[in-house]
Amino acid sequence: MKHYLPPDRHSRARSIPIPPFHAVPLRLRAAGWTPLRQAEFIGHLAATRSVARAAREVSMARETAYRLRDKPGAQGFAAAWDLALTRLGSEASRARLLVALAAAREALKPSWKVTTAQLTWRVETGIWQVRLCAGRYDSVRRKADNPALFALLARTGRGAMGEMV
Repeated sequence: MKHYLPPDRHSRARSIPIPPFHAVPLRLRAAGWTPLRQAEFIGHLAATRSVARAAREVSMARETAYRLRDKPGAQGFAAAWDLALTRLGSEASRARLLVALAAAREALKPSWKVTTAQLTWRVETGIWQVRLCAGRYDSVRRKADNPALFALLARTGRGAMGEMV
């Protein structure tokens, strides 16, 4: 009879909280990569660490997930993807973690080079936060993107004021 040692809690690498991110701007289709589906994919990716399984959980194909990651405006999504796959343990993984965290922070920063259409998308879809509980996907929360709203109001307000003068 074989006797197995009980699993050591400390031997497993801890999961890292996923930072909030903007959904990749796409044409909204019910069967496509909706913002909710993108956030759920990141949650399943953090739980399973498998792109194929995470895509299957949200009823999408693995290839389309990789294409979505390469689209323009996907910096926050790609940073969340990288963080979902990162585990603490070695110096190399810590270095990847720091790079991914910096990319996630940079993707959320407002930029003056953002077009009005991109700002409108950010206001409509908001910021997505994936919640993990004990390393498992728990839920997704959507928050309003107030900085994008204020930037959009400032742009449209300046245009309206210029026309009135």
